[in-house]
Amino acid sequence: MDNFLFGSVVTYPEIGEEFSRKLLKIIFNRDFGKLRITPQKVYYGSDTEFHGARLDVYIEEDGEALVAGDVATVYDVEPEKNETDAAVKALPKRVRFYHAKIDTRSLKAGESYKNLKNVIIIMIVPFDPFGLDRMVYTIKSGCMEEPDMPYEDGARTLFLYTKGTKGNPSKELQELLKYMEYTNAQNATNHDLQEIHRMIETVKYDAGVTGDYMRLMEDEEVLLERGTQRGIQKSIIKLLEIRFPISVEIREKICAQEDLKILDEWLLIAAKATSIEDFTSKISCQ
Repeated sequence: MDNFLFGSVVTYPEIGEEFSRKLLKIIFNRDFGKLRITPQKVYYGSDTEFHGARLDVYIEEDGEALVAGDVATVYDVEPEKNETDAAVKALPKRVRFYHAKIDTRSLKAGESYKNLKNVIIIMIVPFDPFGLDRMVYTIKSGCMEEPDMPYEDGARTLFLYTKGTKGNPSKELQELLKYMEYTNAQNATNHDLQEIHRMIETVKYDAGVTGDYMRLMEDEEVLLERGTQRGIQKSIIKLLEIRFPISVEIREKICAQEDLKILDEWLLIAAKATSIEDFTSKISCQ
């Protein structure tokens, strides 16, 4: 569920495409061929006054691998943990905007509308976006007066609620969503998840990925809090979270530390730690 770790896995050499295939296979219960993956795909506003969009993971089926006459499908996968009332209420309009942004770049000038790519946005959330306790909410256009009337515009949104109990999702999907929220070996309960877990562990312990995260901390909200007690505490916790499961006690210990010099040292220890035990033993010596 961590955006940085998720993006790192799907773009990791020799892992990303296979990881994405397994993920989509479990969600849609079918096999996938060659995929093209773009992390953090950015659609800028057409003018500085207009809103842009940054998609977490943009996956597209390779057009050359499709059966003649088929239209390629774009999959935008968005792990989302922000469950403030305002963010949850805005989710439907947010995905509407994402659909619009993707559509505007999916059809070249002069092309027929029949060639417009199908777009499926997949929101994976640890909270119930609609309060009905469903694991899968599938949203698509239809006719209110004739609900059974066939209407297919190629646009669809899936909200996957990790804790949902209603509906009839496959056992594999239930296990995948539990694993995505609680990513550890104990929850890798089938062959595909064991393979996925192996891939994730490879990425988590890659020194280059750790370095990328350290550079990422120069950006966005961390930049606003750089050099402050709260900002460094958040950075340490975030860096540990993408690599190891961390306990409430460790979080509290980090948040209780107020000395900026010590926090800076802990940040470096977190970046180099080989395990959560390694981190705790080293900070205990200070």
